[in-house]
Amino acid sequence: MKVEETYSYKTSSSKLVQVAEIASRYKGRPEMLMKVIIQVQKIVPAFSASVASVIAREMGIPQTDVYSFVTFYAMLSVKPRGKYIIRMCKSAPCHVKGAKEIVRALEDLLHIKMGETTEDNRFTLEYCPCLGICEVSPAIMINEKTYGNLTPDSVRSIVKMYIREEVED
Repeated sequence: MKVEETYSYKTSSSKLVQVAEIASRYKGRPEMLMKVIIQVQKIVPAFSASVASVIAREMGIPQTDVYSFVTFYAMLSVKPRGKYIIRMCKSAPCHVKGAKEIVRALEDLLHIKMGETTEDNRFTLEYCPCLGICEVSPAIMINEKTYGNLTPDSVRSIVKMYIREEVED
C-alpha cells in the first residue's frame, strides 16, 4: 500500500497554515517531532498527506518519517476521529474481567463497531494495548479520562453523560 492511499482525509488551507506555523518553530530538530505532532493533533482531525507534507517540509525531515511516527502510536490517526475517542483496554486482565461485554454495550449504544466513528463524528471506538490500570479492570479511556471497574450498565451511563455533553473536555 502506498503512503498516499492511507491519507484520504483533506485538510483545509487555513489548517495547513497553522500546521506550518507550529512545525516551522522546530526546523532542523527532528527530535521535536512528537511535540509538533501533539500540537498539530489539537487542530486537525487526522494526519492527512498534506499535513504530513507540511510538517516534513517545515521541519526539514522526510515525509515518510512523519508517516511512520503517526502510524506507530495508537493515539494518532490518519483517519478522522470523533470528538470523544473511547479506547478499550485489550489486556489480559480486562479480557478476563469482562471486556467483551463492555465492548458489546458500547457498540450497541453507539451503533458502531470497534475501529469506527459515529456518523455525527462525536464518538470513535478503538482498542488500545493497556491503560495501566489493571487493578480496576475492565477499563476504558475517553479522551484523557479513565474509567474502571466497568459493567455494561456503568459504561452505558458514562457514555450517556458524554452524549448529553454533561462532561468537561
